[in-house]
Formats: sequence, C-alpha cells, structure tokens
Amino acid sequence: MSATDRPVVFRNGLVLTMDDAHTVLPGADVLVVGGRIAEVGVGLTAPDDALEIDAAGGILMPGMVDTHRHLWQTAMRGYGADWTLTQYFVWYYLESGKLFRPEDVHAGNLLGAIEAIDAGVTTTVDWSHGLQTPDHADAAVDALEAVDGRFVLAYGNIQQGPWEWATSPEFRDFHRRRIDGGRLAGFQMAFDVTGDPAFPERAAFEVARELDAAVTTHAGVWGATNDDGIRLMHENGFMNPSTVYVHAATLTHDSYNRIAATGGTVSVSTESEQSAGQGYPPTWQLRHHDIPVSLSMDTSVWWSGDLFSAMRSTLGADRSREHLEAHAKQETITHCHLRAEQVVEWATRGGARALGMDSTIGALTPGRQADVVLIKNDASPVMFPILNPHGHVVFQAQRGDVHTVLVGGRVVKRDGRLVGVDLAAAQAKVASTIDHLRETMGEEAWRRGMNPDIPETAILENPYQYTEWDAGSAQWKH
Repeated sequence: MSATDRPVVFRNGLVLTMDDAHTVLPGADVLVVGGRIAEVGVGLTAPDDALEIDAAGGILMPGMVDTHRHLWQTAMRGYGADWTLTQYFVWYYLESGKLFRPEDVHAGNLLGAIEAIDAGVTTTVDWSHGLQTPDHADAAVDALEAVDGRFVLAYGNIQQGPWEWATSPEFRDFHRRRIDGGRLAGFQMAFDVTGDPAFPERAAFEVARELDAAVTTHAGVWGATNDDGIRLMHENGFMNPSTVYVHAATLTHDSYNRIAATGGTVSVSTESEQSAGQGYPPTWQLRHHDIPVSLSMDTSVWWSGDLFSAMRSTLGADRSREHLEAHAKQETITHCHLRAEQVVEWATRGGARALGMDSTIGALTPGRQADVVLIKNDASPVMFPILNPHGHVVFQAQRGDVHTVLVGGRVVKRDGRLVGVDLAAAQAKVASTIDHLRETMGEEAWRRGMNPDIPETAILENPYQYTEWDAGSAQWKH
C-alpha cells in the first residue's frame, strides 16, 4: 500500500478551512482518503487502517501556494543580502548568471523544492528564468519531479529575448517531451515586457496562446518594466485571467484598471519589494482596484523561503502605507482595513486561484486534493494560547512550527521532520555549485559580489550644535 492509498485522519485540531465563508472549526478532525479531503468535522469515523495524527493544540490549514520563486537561485542562499535590484540584475543577468551549468540549476531547484514543502508551501511556481539551454530546462524539471510537492514550471531565459527562446525548435521540443503529459502541476511562460513600442514580445505571447500556457511577467518594476508594457499587452489582446503580474508595484491607476478589467492576478513579494526597490508593496492599491492577490517569496539569494514571512511583511506593509497616507492628510486610521484573515486567504486560495487550481487545492473542503499543513509545536510557548487563529498564523507561527505536511494525501513531513528526503545529498549538490562558482569567478570577484560598496553618508548641517565655549559668559557659542 502506497502512502497516498493509506487514509489519514487529523484529530482534534483547530481547522482553518479557508472555504468561501472562512469557516473555523475548533476541536475538529480532517479525514483524508485516496489523496483527497473526505470529511471535515468533529468526531469523524475513520477507516481502521487510517494513520491517526494528533492535532490537539495545533492549527490545521490548507497547504500554502507560492506563485513566484526563482528556485534555481537557492544555491546562492543569502549571498545578495545587501544587494539592490540593480546589483541583482548585474550579477545574474550580465555577469555571473551565465556561469550556472545544468547541474547548478538542478541543485538549486532540488534544495529549494525541499525547502518549500518543509515550510508548508505545498505548491510552488518555479519562476525558472535561468534556462539557457534545453539541458538546463531538463535539469530543472528533473529536480522538481524528484520532490513530493506540487510544482509549476514557469519557463524563462534571461540570456535571450523571449521572442528568441520561445520561438526556437528546442523550446517546442522541450515542451513536447517534458510538459505534455508530464508530472508537473502546471506550466507557464515567464518573461517581461520592456515597453519597447515595437512590442517584440508579441512572438512569445503568440506561442503561449498556441500552447495554452499562462504568462507570468514582472510588471511595474521601477526602472525595468512600467505602464507601457501593460498598455502594449492590453492593446494587443494578450491580457487575460490566467496572466500573473509579479510585483506590479509602480503602476498607475490606468494599468491597474486594465489588469482588473481583464481578470488578471498580482503576485506580491513584499520582502522583495521592500528591500530591492521594485516599488512599495502594492496591496494597498490592489485592494482599491479589487485585483486578486497571491503571495510569493521571489528568491532565497536575498530573503527567506517561507510564506509566514510573506504574510507578516505583507500585512505590515499594507497597514504602514494606510497609516502613512492618512497622516499626510492629517487623519488617523482607527480601524485596519486589511485583516490577518485576508492575508491567510492570499497565501492559500489566492495562489490557487492565480494558478487556475481553486477547485482542487487551497481549502480544506471535501473533494479537494489533500494538501494539508499542521502547525503545532508543543515545545514552544508561542503556540499557546491560540485566540485569534488567522492572526496566530500570520504573526505568531513560523516555519519551525510546521509539524506535518501532506501533499495529495502523501505525508511529506511528520513530527517536524521531512519524510523520504535525502537532505544531505541535496546539500552536497549545492556545495558543488558553490565550489564551481567561486573557482570560476575567482575569490576576489566572489567576495566583491557578496559585499557591495556602501554609499558615502552625507552629514547634514545642524544649526543647533554647540561649537565653542565662551568662558566670559559661561555659555556655548553657536
């Protein structure tokens, strides 16, 4: 009997169903049969052979969904902690990104995919824009298929224009071999629209339409993509409900209106937008335009790889902007518009909707795939009391509190430990990538890339500084 064939029942947990009514069930059970949610309720009867998991004192929620993560960059975890977006572009796009071999893409994808399920992210879009050759693409998919999670490959290549790689026979051959009838949860085409009036990206959009593939694009990124790109997409008929706009942080109302009118969704990477400079995290704007939101972590070369950080930083950034806008008008915000409950929705069903999977994942309701996360840590004082469950998930819980994870009914993490994962082997692959890059770049370039120059600090003149003591008057002169 395989892991997905054996029923699983979680007992006596606090269940966040994330159904349409956001129903919360205290002291409830979740029964999984045949890889799907069979029942949710109190005192359920389970088959005799069911695996029973004690969820008392914990929170049961749907698996989280990350709609934009550059998994291949996981091998460089933390390397760019002090980068700006410009330094990221220079390092990956112009200089060192081209040094990544197929095995390096595989290494980053493998460790990143394992990291995702460990943190309760059961579905991840691999925004894989390091696919310089078909061998790189095969290596990326091989890694994703080796991990028991749900992964969507978003195919991209930052070393070529999308009108080049998307129209190549090699790309079509890859799609035929690895995507048609493959094991991935989905496929997207990942490329950006620069705003060039000639609109060379048209060729890539036409391929996406022919393949019935969704397009995911970095839009509204300061200094890189702007309203012209949105306008060109709209005027040429390439904006639709399956399009995912990543960041969308520096757009005008006109562009937000175009996204809203065509049913697109925005993937917000708040840690990224706050730190790198794409623009202010845009949820405060997206809410006003009623644009659906999903959450993402972007890249581990800078930031954390879990959606607890995403939820926390997103709620904080939205509220901060709301207060700031009010203060500028001499007003006071007395009630928060964005609630923790909504941010948990974005981390689960928001991602499912963005990927066209809302009927299969994103909620704990009968019939859906059993992607289940149990947050429980009996050794932590932070897991008691649980008074506001959505607020607890956002502000109190962390990746270390992820006790058990199911993907399609398969137990991939239990009692805080990954199941069936050779973590040491994945780490060894990444270590090999690091050795390759350091040797190829040279130690000086390696260290310089990780430690960019610190800008000079301008000292403001302060007219209130004391400069000289006048003994006669026993006072300081200014």
